[in-house]
Amino acid sequence: MTTPPPQAPYQQPPAPADAPQQNWQDASAGLYASPIPLHAATLGDALASEWTKIRSVRSTMWTLGVLIVLILGFGVTTAVLLNVTKAQIDTVPKLSFGFFGVLLGSICVITLGVMTIASEYGTGLIRTTLTACPSRARVLTAKAIVFFLLTFTITTVVTTAVAAVQSAMLDGSAPTGDEWLRATVGVGLYIATLGLLSLAIGALIRHSAGAITIMIGVVLLPLVLALFMFTKSLARLQQALFEYSIPSQLSAFYGTSVGGSGPSGWGPLWIMLGVTSLAMLGAYVTLENRDV
Repeated sequence: MTTPPPQAPYQQPPAPADAPQQNWQDASAGLYASPIPLHAATLGDALASEWTKIRSVRSTMWTLGVLIVLILGFGVTTAVLLNVTKAQIDTVPKLSFGFFGVLLGSICVITLGVMTIASEYGTGLIRTTLTACPSRARVLTAKAIVFFLLTFTITTVVTTAVAAVQSAMLDGSAPTGDEWLRATVGVGLYIATLGLLSLAIGALIRHSAGAITIMIGVVLLPLVLALFMFTKSLARLQQALFEYSIPSQLSAFYGTSVGGSGPSGWGPLWIMLGVTSLAMLGAYVTLENRDV
């Protein structure tokens, strides 16, 4: 019976010539050291991670796809019908006919905003996210930046296309520069900020269906309640609900108003920014002080 030859003791493989020296400093102690250069995590890393997540899930494609179809479909169809029927719209701003598509499309942005964070709580992926990036404020900031820029870009591009079609097809005076800016960039900023408010509510509620229901109520309930307030004692409340409801504020960007009065020009954007800032502050505080 032959004795097997003794095995040579394990030795740390030599470091590649181009590997950073500090990654191999523990080789003499028999410890593994990765040849991959290491660096502290930054906001840029969190942004890259969130961009990968938001563009790789099907909910993003479906919600933004429906958003594009609604805005383009309603905007172009309205322009075609008005052009065919030769309707007299001299007293109505040309670009105002894009309002209905944007209002319906806002439901898609609300849904995506909530799901951007609440879906991770539903699947448990939030634990993995916070393990990879322990800074909770950085995670929420990265989600907010990626979501805001994505929805703002798509909404602005689509509303600009609708405005161009309506301006070319409909008779009447040409829109001014300010009307163009409010009906495209202004609407894009407002809808993206509304989506950011939805993201904050999703972080606070941590439940997709519940947060979406709350946001739909925020958008539609004030206007619906105002329609059923008939008594004189509720007249002032009814007027306030009409003026400050989200449909009325959104219509202000098109030079019209559902309630006939209320915020105008860029005023609705400042109101939405204020409300969203408070909700995001609450989301940051809650995320830092609550277990996942």
